[in-house]
Amino acid sequence: MKKRLYIGGLSYNTTEDGLKTAFAQAGTVESASIITDRFSGRSRGFGFVEMASEEEAQKAIEMFNEQEFEGRKLTVSEAREMKPREPRVS
Repeated sequence: MKKRLYIGGLSYNTTEDGLKTAFAQAGTVESASIITDRFSGRSRGFGFVEMASEEEAQKAIEMFNEQEFEGRKLTVSEAREMKPREPRVS
């Protein structure tokens, strides 16, 4: 079963391909995405990697959490579901 990981502390220069290549050391990467600012298009410094299995996700957490990647210390954990937000009042 696929497992989605939260990756925090990314360098603003990190690419999705670079993230995918790095996490492939822990197993099969189904997808990698870096969250960007909708106005500037610049990285917000975090992203998500989806690993093919629970075991590979756990291995990725052990390999990369609190480790340096492209000059920054990463935070790697199991991604939580996004909570619904209250509607914005203008």
